[in-house]
Amino acid sequence: MKNNLIGLGSQQNIINFYIANRPPIDDYPVMNTLRGLAMGELEHIVKHTSNHWRKAFNVYAKLLFDWYLLQGHKNLPDTWQTYRDLELFQSHSKEALLFNAPQFDKDSPSIHIIAGKTYAAHLNLPPLVWLDSYFAINKEFCLIVAPYPDYRQLSNERIARLIELMRI
Repeated sequence: MKNNLIGLGSQQNIINFYIANRPPIDDYPVMNTLRGLAMGELEHIVKHTSNHWRKAFNVYAKLLFDWYLLQGHKNLPDTWQTYRDLELFQSHSKEALLFNAPQFDKDSPSIHIIAGKTYAAHLNLPPLVWLDSYFAINKEFCLIVAPYPDYRQLSNERIARLIELMRI
């Protein structure tokens, strides 16, 4: 059940990314709803925060663009950069960047991806099977713990691995 979701993205999310921190500007530190990014909002966040948020949005855009490409998604933009600027975490998308703890529903087709082992260790998660030092899964809840969305931690090679795990 999707109650009290807090973050950026779609109410009809199918891919949920959970992250421990929020952009430290405007109303993000205190927001208590889920809403899609407005046009230009991603650029505003990147411009007024650290390089960290640019990297995170880029990594998520690459990951989702490749995922949707493999899924045969129709009307996909030509590049991951265009996907990032026009689709990422929009109200019409099928994904969300969530600042709240994960909520699971066995009957939901949603995929849950936790950003980093450190954050995962602080959450009350169902039992995980660690596949290696980077990824853990719980197939029953379509849950994946993945490296933090940073170029060094969630490299292109690990993005490809994560996409394979998302097929669970």
